[in-house]
Amino acid sequence: MKRLKITHKTRYDFTDHVELLPHTFRLRPREGHDLRIESSKLTIFPPAVVRWYRDVESNSVATASFTDKSNFLTIESEIIIQKYDLNPLDFLVSVHAVNYPFTYRYEDTISLSPYLTNPDKLNRIFTDWVDENWKNYEKIQTFSLLERINRRIFKTLVYVRREEEGVQSAEYTVASNSGSCRDFASLFMAAAQRLGFAARFVSGYIYSDGISKENQSTHAWAEVFIPGAGWKGFDPTYGTVAGVHHIATAVARRPESVPPISGSFYGSSGASMNVEVLVTEIS
Repeated sequence: MKRLKITHKTRYDFTDHVELLPHTFRLRPREGHDLRIESSKLTIFPPAVVRWYRDVESNSVATASFTDKSNFLTIESEIIIQKYDLNPLDFLVSVHAVNYPFTYRYEDTISLSPYLTNPDKLNRIFTDWVDENWKNYEKIQTFSLLERINRRIFKTLVYVRREEEGVQSAEYTVASNSGSCRDFASLFMAAAQRLGFAARFVSGYIYSDGISKENQSTHAWAEVFIPGAGWKGFDPTYGTVAGVHHIATAVARRPESVPPISGSFYGSSGASMNVEVLVTEIS
């Protein structure tokens, strides 16, 4: 078991005093058999009324409502967690799904249907790229195929840190041969879905005790539903399976559905933002 402390500080500075409209935060990790929250503290200024709820994906979401005008907004989340998935490869795949291709069982397909298709229009550049990962009738294990795609993105595409909002299309990421962690996760999702897998987007944090591509930042990866193993995370930014260092805060069918912080204000246009994220191991 690892104990990790996550500190996430965000500050917005406005050009004048503005009216802050409701803001939504997805900063609390998803609890389960592999993660337990030991303590959690959320500090907001100016003061706000905070209400918590679980969305359709069972993500913990906080909504802050403000009454005072302000020329700045600060949000600080400090959470200590216990992580237990020290060996992410310790799982068994159902017999019918060990080898690719396979078919999801009917009862699973009903629940997985929203994750099986990608609504984006995907062009020939993307489809050719996906088809290069698996040729018809090639004998391969399901997990090996997913690892192949994961490693290919890691090895052949160039990581770039993008500050602007939004996610690149899968074909743009392939054509440009570059992207951020959220672009790589989106590409992996689209590729997995084209091959018939149920896939979803994951946002959260990553712990690294060395130099990290995502130092001082949030992180993103993807999950695929594998019968017998459940939702398994794949991180194409690092070419690894998600494990003890990956801390999920939200999952969604679409990447744009789960920003860590979202909200708006009414008043003079213009604002600057500063974000600090630190994940450390504690004894």
